[in-house]
Amino acid sequence: MRKSHVHRKTRETEVFVEVIIEGRGRAEVDTGVGFFDHMLENFSRHGLFDLKVKARGDLHVDPHHTVEDTGITLGIAFKNALGDLKGIKRAGFFAFPMDDALTMVACDISGRAYLHFEYEFKTPVIGSFDTELVREFFSGFVRGLECTVHVDVIRGYNTHHIVESIFKSFGKALKEAMEIVPGIEEVPSTKGVI
Repeated sequence: MRKSHVHRKTRETEVFVEVIIEGRGRAEVDTGVGFFDHMLENFSRHGLFDLKVKARGDLHVDPHHTVEDTGITLGIAFKNALGDLKGIKRAGFFAFPMDDALTMVACDISGRAYLHFEYEFKTPVIGSFDTELVREFFSGFVRGLECTVHVDVIRGYNTHHIVESIFKSFGKALKEAMEIVPGIEEVPSTKGVI
C-alpha cells in the first residue's frame, strides 16, 4: 500500500497530511477554510485516495498561505507515497462535467513542476474563499509533487460548479497517472529516470 505522512511548518502555517493512494475516497479535512475543505473532500472522493489534512495558518491575514502551503504539503505527500515511480502510468487525463461547467485536467508525473492555468473567474469570492487561490493551490501542488498539470475550463457560468469540476477532474486525472501497470517494473521514461 502506497502511503505517506508529511508535517510541514513555516512561520505562517503548520500542515499535517496523510495520504493513502489505494484508498476508498475518504477524507478528513480541516484547514479553517470551509470551501477549500469541501474541494479537497471532492478531490479525495473522485481520486479514490484517502486523505487526512489538518492545516493551521495565518487566517487573520487571509487564507492565501494556508491554501498554498496545503497544496505544497499534499504534493510532497503524494511524491513520497509514490516512491521510485516504477510501473506507474505516469500521465492521466479527465474531463469532468458538472451541470453548466466542463473542465479538463491533464497530469504528468514528470519530475518537472509546471502549471498551465489561465482561467479568470467571473466571481472573485465563493463564501469567504478567494477564487484566485484555486490557482495558488495547484501551483503549490505541482511544486510539491514535481509534476506537470494543465487545467482548462471549457465552459461554465456558475463559479462554484467550475471550481468543483476542476477539483473532481484533478482527482480522477491524478488517480489515472498514479495507477500501476501490471507487469511493468520500470520507470515510465525513455531516460530511465523521472
